[in-house]
This record gives sequence, structure tokens and C-alpha cells, in this order.
Amino acid sequence: MKKILVGALIALSGVLIFRSCSEDKANKTILAENSMLIQEQIKNVSKLIVTEGHFAEVYNYKDSQELFGPLITADKKALVVVNAAVTVAYDLSKIDFEVDETAKTVRIKSIPEPEVRLNPDFEYYDISADYLNQFNAADYNKIKKNVKASLLKKVEASSLKRNAQNRLMSELQQFYILTNSMEWTLLYQGEIIEERFPTLGLD
Repeated sequence: MKKILVGALIALSGVLIFRSCSEDKANKTILAENSMLIQEQIKNVSKLIVTEGHFAEVYNYKDSQELFGPLITADKKALVVVNAAVTVAYDLSKIDFEVDETAKTVRIKSIPEPEVRLNPDFEYYDISADYLNQFNAADYNKIKKNVKASLLKKVEASSLKRNAQNRLMSELQQFYILTNSMEWTLLYQGEIIEERFPTLGLD
């Protein structure tokens, strides 16, 4: 009877140990699958978040060259109307993040700076030039350079970048929805990103 009882206990212990090992292996498999899924989803998220705005600029260009001292000059001038499409984008493929499988945490380490792109359309009016001071490629390049600098100042003073930041937060919310559904935690700058996001330091 003792032998039967000892044998039964050994068999029961073996079953429990086997089941425990099997469950632990299954948990590790699920954890690894979740981790791979999270990493794949982050890779597949939209690479660019774009906010678009339109700006107009009226630019007066004038250039004078002295011919025989300051009394005689050769002048050229132009009125330039510029309509520009401006985009602010974040390349999310450049997000630096790490996945901690043990702690079930996705930690965003850094976010790329926004990229501002200008697509100006130039229309030239009232172009006039003296014979000895004609328009050339250098004049057009100077106009484009000056207009671009002026437009960038307008973009900085506008709400375009803040709108792009809001779009960025919306995109990061996809990370939150994904990680939360798997009971993972999404962290940025030491804070847990929840449905209502902290300011991300992108002002």
C-alpha cells in the first residue's frame, strides 16, 4: 500500500512539474509573440505625419548698379507674388525605442525633429531692367533664397508646428491602444503615455 501511495505521489508530482513547465513555456511564447507583434506594428506605423499650410508672400526686388559713380545707375526691379504650400512632417521611422519583454514595456527614447518643407510657386510681375543691368540667374536665385527665409519665419510664427505636434500625439496613440490591449505599458520621458498625453517637449 505504501509503495502504491509513494508511486501515486511521484506520478502526481511529475504531472504538476510537467504542467508547470508547459505553462511557463507557453507564457514565454505568448510574451515573445506579443513583443514581435508590437515591434512589427511600430515599424509599420505611418512614417510621416504631415500638416499642410498655405502662405502668400508679395516680394519687391530691386537692384541698382553704379555706372559712373552714384549719379548714374542701372536699375532693375520686379514684383514677385509667391504662393507656397508648406508641410511639417515627422519621420516616425526614426523613432528610437526599446522593448522590454520582461517588464512588458515599450519605451520611446527619442522622437525626431519636425521637418519643414516649402513648395513655393513664383509669379513675376512688373519686371523692368536697364540695358546695362539685365536680369540673370543670380537674381532669380537671390529672390528664391530671400523668399524662402521669409516664409520660414512665417512658419515659425504660425500654429503650423503645433498642429503637427497634435497629429504626432494622435499617431502615438496608436502605440498606446496596441500596448494597452496587450497589457503592456508605453513610456516616453519617464512618463506613462495614456489616452491623454503629456506635452512631449516638442514646442
